Amino acid sequence: MQGPVAVSDEVRVALGEERPVVALETTLIAHGFPAPDGVAVGLASEAAVREAGAIPATIGVLDGRVQVGLAAADLERFTPEARKLGPRDLAACAVQGAVGATTVGGTLAVAATVGIRFMGTGGLGGVHRGFPDPPDVSADLGALARIPAVVVSSGVKSLLDVPATAELLETLGVPTLGWRTDTLPLFYAAEGGPPVSTRVEAADEAARIAVSHWRLGGGGLLVGRPPAESLEVEPLLEQAVLDAATRGITGQAVTPFVLAALHERTGGETLRVNRDLIVANARLAADVAVAYAAL
Repeated sequence: MQGPVAVSDEVRVALGEERPVVALETTLIAHGFPAPDGVAVGLASEAAVREAGAIPATIGVLDGRVQVGLAAADLERFTPEARKLGPRDLAACAVQGAVGATTVGGTLAVAATVGIRFMGTGGLGGVHRGFPDPPDVSADLGALARIPAVVVSSGVKSLLDVPATAELLETLGVPTLGWRTDTLPLFYAAEGGPPVSTRVEAADEAARIAVSHWRLGGGGLLVGRPPAESLEVEPLLEQAVLDAATRGITGQAVTPFVLAALHERTGGETLRVNRDLIVANARLAADVAVAYAAL
């Protein structure tokens, strides 16, 4: 019986040579943007990682295996019909031969099995608004707490309860590093979030903190990078979350519903900002990975 994980030759060689590798998720491709924009964002993120001197490892489930490092043609297979995969869902999706798009938590779980320690994404999952009704907390947090990796994002997904998520990250022992900022970004907005645990000014500083954290037995670290351009979408966001609840949309279906509503109601402005911040986060993750490799 073949193993459940297939690593591309490029990624395998890079890891063997201890060169910097950055993991990228596929949920952004399948569920974060209307087709075919998701594929374009995935390709742009990979290009940004390469420009920074690292190797991209986009992760998803195809043809009965968890694939680490995907070809451009593979990305086109991650349509809105793809399953959304957290850590619990990977094995079942592979065994059943379905197409599965990995979340942050799912991507981290796979990355850990092959030795990848860096990841770029849009926003981290967390505590949903209204907790404990519904009692919904993203599996991203548990994965980040236990897996020694650096995740670069524009903070926490804005449809979530960001202060509660920051508190839970503290409880779980996850450092929040603000990239040239003292507060955790609010995804579409650069300011207004809760304080970070530490501000960092350079990629090598973040890399050195990560190394020390891991040597002390710590798990993951979150680097919050503010978006270059801020949008004020809180009223629209609250309405979209309310609409989701009214329609009985829960769990993993909430994020794609809310994102689609925001894209429509802002005339595509959130789509543009979302795309730009994801690519920039991938580039910063690569910068930190390159700095780590040079230590």
